[in-house]
Amino acid sequence: MTIEEIINHVADLDGVLAVRPGPGDGSPEVSWGDTFFYYAPDGVVPTTAQPFATIVVKNYPGDERSRLERPDTFRVNIAAGTQAFVDWIGHPPREPAVDGDPSVTDAVMAHPVYGSLGWLAVVNPGRRTGAATRELLRDAYRLARARHERRTGSTTG
Repeated sequence: MTIEEIINHVADLDGVLAVRPGPGDGSPEVSWGDTFFYYAPDGVVPTTAQPFATIVVKNYPGDERSRLERPDTFRVNIAAGTQAFVDWIGHPPREPAVDGDPSVTDAVMAHPVYGSLGWLAVVNPGRRTGAATRELLRDAYRLARARHERRTGSTTG
C-alpha cells in the first residue's frame, strides 16, 4: 500500500477530513508531511477530538526506534479501540506490552508510544497487512463517528 492509496481509502469515507500539514499553513514544522484523519462532517478540524488515524513519515521525539527515517518508510497509526487491540495484540491496551521491534514492516503491532491508549500501528503495510489495515481504518472511523454522534447528539447518514 502506498500513502496515497491509504489517504484515498480513508478520505472516501463519509465525513472524513484528511489534514496534510505543510509550510505556510500555521502547523508545527514537526507535523509537515504527515497526514491526520478526523471525523469532521462539517469539514472543520475538531477542537475536542483527536484524529482517529494518522500517517507519519518521520520519527517523532521519543519514537526513534521506529526508524521511520529509512527511505520510503512510513507508519499508519490507528485508534483501534480496545476490542481490536485485544484481538491483534492479545491483551488489553493498559497491560504492559512485550517489548518488540517497532521498526518491523508489514506487521500489525501496538503503537510504540500510544499502544497503552489502544492505538495500533503498521509500518509500510503490504501484502500481509494491507487488508487488515484497511479494515482497522474503517473500524477506527466508525468509532470516531460514533463518539462524534454521542458528543453532539446527532446522527449522520
